[in-house]
Amino acid sequence: MKPETFEQFAAAANADGYDETLVREWAPSLSTGTHTHPFDARLLVARGSLILTMDGRAIDLKPGDGCEIARNLPHSEDYGPAGATLWVGRANGARPEGA
Repeated sequence: MKPETFEQFAAAANADGYDETLVREWAPSLSTGTHTHPFDARLLVARGSLILTMDGRAIDLKPGDGCEIARNLPHSEDYGPAGATLWVGRANGARPEGA
């Protein structure tokens, strides 16, 4: 079941070993270029859209869509014309096996 509120998202992320949750706002038509993060990330698009490119594959994400990005995985983010609001979980340490 997809979370309907940030509080539900945060509770589920915490239960899965993500130790930090936050709301991120991204500007319209922003492109990040290829980069990595030193943490595992789980995201859910709350508003707007983005194209996430990783492992040579572009994923078009709209409100209600989510995905996970492994730490140190090169990827790029291209936000749509309205920008985006993302709910993000970060796992800064090791997550429990099977989470």
